[in-house]
Amino acid sequence: MKQKIAITAIASISALGNTIEEIWKSYLNNKTAIAKRSIGQHEIWTASLPSEITLEIQKLQTSDAKYRNLDKSVLYAMYVSRQVAQKAGWTNQDTFGINIGSSRGATELFEKYHSEFINTNTVSTLASPTTTLGNISSWVANDLQSTGPEISHSITCSTSLHALLNGVAWMHAGMVDKFLVGGSEAPLTPFTIAQMQALNIYSKQQDNYPCKAFDLDKKQNTMVLGEGASVIALEIGKNENALAYIEGMGYATEILKHNISISTEADCFQKSMRMALQNTTLEEVDAIVMHAPGTIKGDLSELNAIKKVFGSKLPFLTTNKWKIGHTFGASGILSLELGLLMIQNHEAISIPFYQQEKPKKINKVVINAVGFGGNAVSILISK
Repeated sequence: MKQKIAITAIASISALGNTIEEIWKSYLNNKTAIAKRSIGQHEIWTASLPSEITLEIQKLQTSDAKYRNLDKSVLYAMYVSRQVAQKAGWTNQDTFGINIGSSRGATELFEKYHSEFINTNTVSTLASPTTTLGNISSWVANDLQSTGPEISHSITCSTSLHALLNGVAWMHAGMVDKFLVGGSEAPLTPFTIAQMQALNIYSKQQDNYPCKAFDLDKKQNTMVLGEGASVIALEIGKNENALAYIEGMGYATEILKHNISISTEADCFQKSMRMALQNTTLEEVDAIVMHAPGTIKGDLSELNAIKKVFGSKLPFLTTNKWKIGHTFGASGILSLELGLLMIQNHEAISIPFYQQEKPKKINKVVINAVGFGGNAVSILISK
């Protein structure tokens, strides 16, 4: 790393809530936030936002006439971005960049407008501007009255950690010294769920843990979708308000053998972790927050990659998808939030299905994310 990059604020909404206190409290118990919900004509497992947060989002949507036709993915991003800017002490007088990505973008609105077109052969006037992927960061910039660069992108499930890579690159290039990065996803729609079911990866479990992320004994895929958003504030250099520092970054892409493939030993993760750790000894890494989506091959291949990198002495391994589901493009920063909370509270959060000894200290944590196509990112954060 050319210069230290400080994380000075973080905010999120997910099935766990919207305050750091309630999120950490939820992580301390072994209960999942996944529950049955009716989506279209079917009742399926999802990790949905609590009703009180849904009401907050509705208030935001009706607070301005311009916001009434926005997709949930945009509203979620605006909601958490307001919180982060306030926590970081940023105002519209500050110049900061914005990069908030999404795997699916305006999922609900796109499905609505497409259905309208199929039925009537016409679409609403606002169909195009409200379903473009770029409108997430654009509306956040408008809401915060930001004058810096704003970027939206999709790199499937590693999107929000790619946003972090982008923010750090802009700051190291000297183009801006503050960046707001993250991801937002609102994928709990009939067509999106149907796509996951068609891949035969969606959970059909009938017990207390619908998503068995990193249960190495499971006999079927158990991925469950969740909704939410998470954003962090990055500032270049040492900072007295730093929650943690970005100490290393890595990225890699596998050569595709199939549209959703990942190799048996997750070559992309091996490369991304080694790159992130090039200035750190393996013994310094106390924990890894894994991508671990709850699929048989996905979970096992990531473990194989970790064993290839770390050998027989593995760091503490954890994931949050058994608790909050897979939030696609938002999942990477939500995983980073878990790593950050473990560092701040000096406590590791276990997975119910994987027995291991907890570390005595947590100073450095690796966060992994990967998307369809083997687009892996690994981020090392430290106290």
